[in-house]
Amino acid sequence: MKEFALTVTRLLLRGSRQLAGHLRRAMAMVVVLTVSLMPVAPSLSAAPAPTKAAPMPDDEGDQDGCKLSGPVKHVIYIQFDNVHFRRDNPNVPSDVEQMPNLYNFLTENGTVLNNHYTPLISHTADDIITSITGVYGDRHGQPVANDFDYFSTPTDPRFTSSFEYWTDKIHNAGDPSYYMITPEGKNAPAPWASWTRAGCNVGAASTANIELENVFGDISTVFASDPTVLALAQNEVNTNFDGAVADFEGIAIHCAKGSDVCSTANHGEPDTLPDEPGGYTGFNALYGHKFVKPVISPAAGPMLDLDGNPIEDADNPPNLGFPGFDPTAAQTLSYVAAMQEHGVPVTYAYIADAHDNHDGDLNAQIVPSACVTDPEQGGLGPGDVCYTAQLAAYDEAFGKFFARLEKDGITKKNTLFVITADENDHFAGGAPFNQGCDGVKVPCVYTMGNQTVIGEFTTNMTGLLATEPTPPVTTGFDITFDMAPSFYVDGKPAPGDPLARQFEKAAAGLTAVNPRTGATDKLMVAMADPVELKLLHMITGDPLRDATFTFFADPDYFFETGAPNCNSACVFQNSGNSWNHGGIQPEIVHTWLGIVGPGVKNEGVDNDIWSDHTDIRPTMLVLAGVKHDYQHEGRTLTEVLEPWALPSSLTGDAGEEFVELAQAFKQINAPNASLGRTSLRISTKALSGSDSTYSKLEGKLSGITTARDLLAGQMLELLEGAEFNNTKVPASTADSLVKQANQLLDYVNELGD
Repeated sequence: MKEFALTVTRLLLRGSRQLAGHLRRAMAMVVVLTVSLMPVAPSLSAAPAPTKAAPMPDDEGDQDGCKLSGPVKHVIYIQFDNVHFRRDNPNVPSDVEQMPNLYNFLTENGTVLNNHYTPLISHTADDIITSITGVYGDRHGQPVANDFDYFSTPTDPRFTSSFEYWTDKIHNAGDPSYYMITPEGKNAPAPWASWTRAGCNVGAASTANIELENVFGDISTVFASDPTVLALAQNEVNTNFDGAVADFEGIAIHCAKGSDVCSTANHGEPDTLPDEPGGYTGFNALYGHKFVKPVISPAAGPMLDLDGNPIEDADNPPNLGFPGFDPTAAQTLSYVAAMQEHGVPVTYAYIADAHDNHDGDLNAQIVPSACVTDPEQGGLGPGDVCYTAQLAAYDEAFGKFFARLEKDGITKKNTLFVITADENDHFAGGAPFNQGCDGVKVPCVYTMGNQTVIGEFTTNMTGLLATEPTPPVTTGFDITFDMAPSFYVDGKPAPGDPLARQFEKAAAGLTAVNPRTGATDKLMVAMADPVELKLLHMITGDPLRDATFTFFADPDYFFETGAPNCNSACVFQNSGNSWNHGGIQPEIVHTWLGIVGPGVKNEGVDNDIWSDHTDIRPTMLVLAGVKHDYQHEGRTLTEVLEPWALPSSLTGDAGEEFVELAQAFKQINAPNASLGRTSLRISTKALSGSDSTYSKLEGKLSGITTARDLLAGQMLELLEGAEFNNTKVPASTADSLVKQANQLLDYVNELGD
């Protein structure tokens, strides 16, 4: 049963954010068999109406108690799962192009940064968390996602999900650490605390790790001080699991101190953050649709999505409430609008991708006529009829969303809109059968009869290592199921250990016969062990979760463990999954960021300014005039902001010094910028080469990391001083640091040649 549960869990977490919802359902069967039920208690009744009507925005968009800067009165942050600004097929309009209500809103009113990058590893959990915190995985704890392993003992690497509530601990045998962990081993600072300290209530819909993710453990944590609600909620988990998921997962409001929204009468519970910088006491939160809905949608009856449908899950009969972690645009945007209308001026939200066939999933209300009959029941190729129809439904939802907000007085004049995508996907497929298709007038066809040209190549890594290298590799190990698997070798060998080297050299030489073309593909693209992973911000404060090495592969392949042989094919095409991410390929790590609102220039599409996910939060805080609680690893994107919206330290000559320093800082510190990409080439040469080459290059990489960290730390201190303390960057100091950064880059580039 345990092995079955782990396999199901891994496969469900293997893709995007939306699959986490199915994980809960699949694991419910296992948990029911292994967890004793509590005594039967009365059903948890619906929450009462709020004790006080939540404040509505006035004509200027003011929200009582929320102290934001100047004209900014609302903040709306939306993160897509794998929705592309680029075209995956040059003849087919991109995802965003097929949503003109969104595309025109962004390009006609603000700036889309089209040279925007993810961190590593490029996956949903890591990317979302990095975006909302402004720090990389080494400082929030989830650089390997959407799942990772930890060594409960040196010979027992165990799998766990990256999607956990912010204060959860692993708790399993051998590792008591926080999922969200700082380098010092503390619970990572929460992204909502800066806003709530400024008097703003913060709402969240499906955004990774800031609402409850797993009712089994999470409700025991957040309802610990309310035994009546806790007992009723636990009873619902044991007697109506799917109903409990709909009631408690995926939706939350974190309130400012003293806010009526999170009053005790509204089932506000203590918002406990054990290691928050400066302390965090006296704050409450509402957890789950059951307690949020009466506040943001107080009318009788179910809460409706923007198309007028009840928001509910896919059960038969359905449960009203949170629809699962693959929400449609109509569902998520309804939550956002309702929160903004009812005293929650800062909202974070997530929308599922449109290139998976969600019909028959949790989203049967999306254009079922196109999706039910679509032969591609897994991932959809660019321009597929169902893919196009889902994007049309998303576009309609955004049209209704912007119109509803404008009617409420929530507009670009008083609202900061930040919209991005976690990462982009690589299309694991060939050209459509009708290659002249445009996806709009002529749908693209990738499956014809029994033939299909789509589908990643599912690969048994255990079998390949046991049969292909000489001598075969048969020592026990585990990997994250991924196109860029991280290896956890039994015995937890240190970098340079003969066992680790055996695995690295064997993995570097692996090949496979391509099921589509018949050609022999080299599987390895790049590799990194803890020396390089540290440089890439992928080593956390929990040494038990450090991988032996990470294997960045050909993007058409997806790796799992299996039998230590290839009696069954070790590589086969899986048409159920046709989009792959997690790797270092440009089409994956290169994504986009759109910003609209007071103080944002109307530049349309900018293809030049280099940015990544860590830059989002400091840019939001500076525009909103909110103080930071901790140091970020990103910088404010002043190039697309109006001077009047910035402190004087970021304008004029001082602003120019800031930009020059910031750009140099990003190139040496960001994993997907110059130093990170070049160092990864050096690491790959080291791990795949002789032991003498390995020792020589690894020593140099370690020295580069030390020098980079020292230099980047000095730069970041100056940048954050200018952003949040109005301290101008001294020209002479900036020039010296930029020169040192360029010298470091020159050295690394020379070493990488």
